[in-house]
Amino acid sequence: MTFKPTRRTAMYAGVAALAGLAGAGIAWKRHASRTLAADAMQALWSSEFTQPSGEALVMSSFQGRPLVLNFWATWCPPCVEEMPLIDAFFRQNKQYGWQVVGLAIDQPSRVKQFLSQFPVDYSIGLAGLNGTELGKILGNEQSSLPFTVVLDAQGLLVQRKLGKLTPEDIKNWAI
Repeated sequence: MTFKPTRRTAMYAGVAALAGLAGAGIAWKRHASRTLAADAMQALWSSEFTQPSGEALVMSSFQGRPLVLNFWATWCPPCVEEMPLIDAFFRQNKQYGWQVVGLAIDQPSRVKQFLSQFPVDYSIGLAGLNGTELGKILGNEQSSLPFTVVLDAQGLLVQRKLGKLTPEDIKNWAI
């Protein structure tokens, strides 16, 4: 008995081959996207911002431990809505070395007023337009908010998300 492929069999084989290639491409992209460009990392670690208290926020001091970097503004409803989730994550995980920095793309007076009413335990930097540029370098080409970048202790990308974080997103940060 000789196997004679039918048109349907050939079509299924073609679809299966395309699915396999797509899966391999996704796996490669996920692995390759775990690193940020060297110039992006240099821009991040060389950045300095002022905190609402007036003290300097030196980004290089956050190297070597896992970091959540969240770009936000007081006028951005999804940003404000996700802040309690980020704050709860920080309070629960700072004992494990996690650090969180919120970079406010906003007017300093508005940020100070907002934080007096809705304080958070994590560090806040008054980033303004410099923060917008840093966000672009880190992958936020649209300059939209909120935007979050999560790095592991080695500086590898764990997550980059444009838009409001969900509890599921935060569960995926554990490394």
